[in-house]
Amino acid sequence: MFARTDRLLLRPGWAEDAPALAKAIADEQIVRNLATAPWPYGLAEAQAFLGAPKDPVLPTFLLFRRTDGAPQLVGGCGFGRRPSGNVELGYWIARAHWGQGYATEAGRQLLEIARTLGLPQLEAAHFLDNPASGRVLEKLGFTPTGLTAPRHSCARGGEATSRLMTLRLAEPEGRMAA
Repeated sequence: MFARTDRLLLRPGWAEDAPALAKAIADEQIVRNLATAPWPYGLAEAQAFLGAPKDPVLPTFLLFRRTDGAPQLVGGCGFGRRPSGNVELGYWIARAHWGQGYATEAGRQLLEIARTLGLPQLEAAHFLDNPASGRVLEKLGFTPTGLTAPRHSCARGGEATSRLMTLRLAEPEGRMAA
């Protein structure tokens, strides 16, 4: 699956992307805010990520800034399945591209994809010491559940407190919106 926004191309990651991926994400300030990315993160980790089996129903994407020349890798995003079975939205942006609205732009496209896939609801979480991620999720319409929970971060080598959020995309079958 591919998607395009005004400034971004969202596409699956390919083996050939490993060097660019390793360069873009190899920043402790990025990976410490992700649950599953290890630190340090280098070419071997990028190759392992790109070569790992993917859920055919829940897409993940690399984010490329569209340019007049070759697209530039600025981050990644996608969906994952939580142990509860619920679907979670996640993303990261390379530090050189922070504060430019790419996370929000990619997130809006992910919400459209989620609706197309017929997902009724999404979950998301952010570590409490990463409030910028929480602001992005709020811009996308996620609301706090009122719960915080410890969540493992590979890069941190342990747990950190995360704020749980949710977004309802569709009314359950049999209910009509008021």
